[in-house]
Amino acid sequence: MLAMFAVLPILAALILMVGLRWPATKAMPVAWACAVLGAMAGWGLDAGYVAAMSFHGLITAISVLIIVFGAILILYTLQYSGGMETIQYGMQQITGDRRVQAIIIGFMFAAFIEGAAGFGTPAALAAPLLLSLGFPPLAAAVLCLVFNSFPVTFGAVGTPIILGLKYVRPLVDQAVAAGIPGLNFASVDQFNAVIGQWATVYNTPMIYILPIFMLGFITRYFGPNRSWKEGFGAWKFCVFASTAFLVPYLVFAWMIGPEFPSLIGGLVGLGIIILGAKNGFCMPSDHFDFGDSAKWDPEWTGEIKGGGSTNFTAHMSQFRAWLPYVLIGAILVVTRIPELGLKGMLAGVSLGFDAGFLGHPEVKNSIKYLYLPGTIPFVLVAIITIGLHGMSGENTKKAWTEAIAKMKNPTIALVFAVALVSIFRLSANNPAGLPSMPLALAEVAANIFGGAWPMFASFVGGLGAFITGSNTVSDLLFAEFQWGMATQLDLPRQLIVAAQAVGGGMGNMVCIHNIVAACAVVGLSGREGAILRRTSGPFLLYGIIVGIVVSTCIVMFPTLF
Repeated sequence: MLAMFAVLPILAALILMVGLRWPATKAMPVAWACAVLGAMAGWGLDAGYVAAMSFHGLITAISVLIIVFGAILILYTLQYSGGMETIQYGMQQITGDRRVQAIIIGFMFAAFIEGAAGFGTPAALAAPLLLSLGFPPLAAAVLCLVFNSFPVTFGAVGTPIILGLKYVRPLVDQAVAAGIPGLNFASVDQFNAVIGQWATVYNTPMIYILPIFMLGFITRYFGPNRSWKEGFGAWKFCVFASTAFLVPYLVFAWMIGPEFPSLIGGLVGLGIIILGAKNGFCMPSDHFDFGDSAKWDPEWTGEIKGGGSTNFTAHMSQFRAWLPYVLIGAILVVTRIPELGLKGMLAGVSLGFDAGFLGHPEVKNSIKYLYLPGTIPFVLVAIITIGLHGMSGENTKKAWTEAIAKMKNPTIALVFAVALVSIFRLSANNPAGLPSMPLALAEVAANIFGGAWPMFASFVGGLGAFITGSNTVSDLLFAEFQWGMATQLDLPRQLIVAAQAVGGGMGNMVCIHNIVAACAVVGLSGREGAILRRTSGPFLLYGIIVGIVVSTCIVMFPTLF
């Protein structure tokens, strides 16, 4: 019965957004209301405590929204400064082979943007760029959605892990204090690092498989010859690109932490493969194009026809255009390495609510506003860029005005989504001594799936991203549930939670919000179903491969440490 109450908000969001196609701005308030009713009816919580839990979620949502605002502000600052068009111009000059363009832009450039900004910006930038280079709009959208998967595990500077696993921290402390066997972490920071490390292990096979598969996919379904073989013909360049991304991705995840793998992997990999492409390294021997756009299937195009008619202009040097992103990376490194001293200084400043909310002192929260990447470096670099790119006052005003205007819908959706998450986890503080909502779900799921759970764990993360539109919120929603599943089944907790983190990333392929956004930027609004049909296959493939890797690692776990 408790599990039924707990699953009701999830079902409500699923039915409203998928079945009835409601936007998150309407669906998430209803899902939150279902969580409120479940907490009061199933867990016996009074209205005051439920309201306090919702305020707790509001504070967490503000932390996430500060990052979202900073990411959007950087995007619009570069657009109005001419920096983004200069970057796009540079991309356009490298090669005419659509397969290589798909890897450079859809895979590597988007991975870098995900690591630097996240929150839907990769599709907003990469898909229109592919469209302008001559890709069918439908192909551009599908490619960008599918490739925006393994970088999303770490998202914008590690946000899905650092903020997304926030509610698992008390459980980590309890496990460490209890001396549970098999743990290879002794603190929350070490736990976050371990999750990031295992996530790279789970993602590694798909980092190699996905680019080759997707090139075959686009030549089979969008090429004039309808041939998988044409896409697979660029396999050498795919392997080259995957390795260029994977090496820094692994090094930074295992040596430094979860903030940098996608950011540095994308940035370093992008530089390497652009240099390689210019020098003909691992390039395919033939040339692929989509053919005459007049012969394309009408389903492939919408309001924007594509065909490569858009020409970009360089407004400055490539160095100046990329400098804001270089500064972002440098500032993040300097402020995230403890030995340099700035991390402790910035993290020590917070806006705290130590008295709790609405007379409930046990419901506390805080905002570390200087340590959030939304302020330092995103907003800071946006201000510096005004001088670096010589922006006029009018363009600066436009950038800030549009960034603020774009915050309306994410704010509504995130506030209610994260408030729902807070109700889920804080429901453990109930007068009857009942388990929290996630743990109640875990008990039922453990009885149903038993030892087969490692094969399904990542799909739960995918479901969370599908429903909420955010890997961070998926982790907030289900990480505690995954920990509970591991506890119930006596599985390594860090391995199962890492599967959740990976699943939240792969869920971006089928996430309704991302699909709607991708459709909007390539002129395919109303064709969301066509895209979802094409991204579902790669999503299932990803989840199956990850499930096999997770199961294998659990079998091998005793020999790894």
